[in-house]
Amino acid sequence: MAKRDHQGKIKNKKALKTTLIGIIISAALAIIKALGGILGNSYALIADAIESTTDVFTSAMMWVGLKWSSKPPDENHPYGHGKAEALISVGIGIALTFAAYLIVKDSIYHIIEPHKTPAPYTLVILVVVIVTKELLYRFVLKTGDEIESGAVKADAFHHRSDAITSAAAFIGISIAIIGGKGYEKADDYAALFAAIFILINVYHIIRPAIGELLDESMNPELNKQIIDITEGVQGVIKVEKCNLRKMGLMYHVDLHIWVNCHISVRDGHQIAHNVKDAVQHDLPQVLEAMIHVEPAKENGHPITITTQNN
Repeated sequence: MAKRDHQGKIKNKKALKTTLIGIIISAALAIIKALGGILGNSYALIADAIESTTDVFTSAMMWVGLKWSSKPPDENHPYGHGKAEALISVGIGIALTFAAYLIVKDSIYHIIEPHKTPAPYTLVILVVVIVTKELLYRFVLKTGDEIESGAVKADAFHHRSDAITSAAAFIGISIAIIGGKGYEKADDYAALFAAIFILINVYHIIRPAIGELLDESMNPELNKQIIDITEGVQGVIKVEKCNLRKMGLMYHVDLHIWVNCHISVRDGHQIAHNVKDAVQHDLPQVLEAMIHVEPAKENGHPITITTQNN
């Protein structure tokens, strides 16, 4: 258990560090884009600044959620606080939806009420933003993959969506500048595109988070690995059932195994312990394993005996 806790702390520390870097960079870019959009007459850039501002708040929410999810189990939360991470992902999705609504509303207003042509220097700002955000996306996504964190991956997609909305703004502003009078609306249509892309990302963020909250089977590859490891343990005849439950950065496993029906309860209990040790040794992300032991079927009628690891 100490090894599992250590593994969880390492993952959590990585997640917190990555999230903090994202918060600092997003805050700086949001300020730059807001000033550039206001002074340079570009609503697409202002919309992009709004999206970056939501990145700051949602990343801050996630940082708090990761701190909370790392708390150890207690009397009221025997499985720990890992589900807080999925809840934060849902909160991030809701915040992004609100940001998309603001962008759509104001974009439509500016399409109806034309504004001045954006200043050329706004394009320079966007180039810097696109490159920075794409690099940040890759850095955060790599961390999310390493620690298997849906919330960190969701945060990575924030940065990618920011890069793409900035690219859309770049195209819209370029059309407005090159086209001249009458093409100012291209800037606002770019902002609308950005809002649509944000909503697409919302789905990809919220869907897996809801699946985790509902204990869906989220990792079939890990499930297969656990079955293979378990069936390699001496005394295990077959794995009848293997269910995974993701709790933040770690997993809880429920296993039903068949053993020889003529062995003692003590021996069956020992096999269950051996299974747990083997699974946790090979798969550090497994925090806990509960083993249900059944005698191998005789004439199609098993006699059920249940033991649990203490």
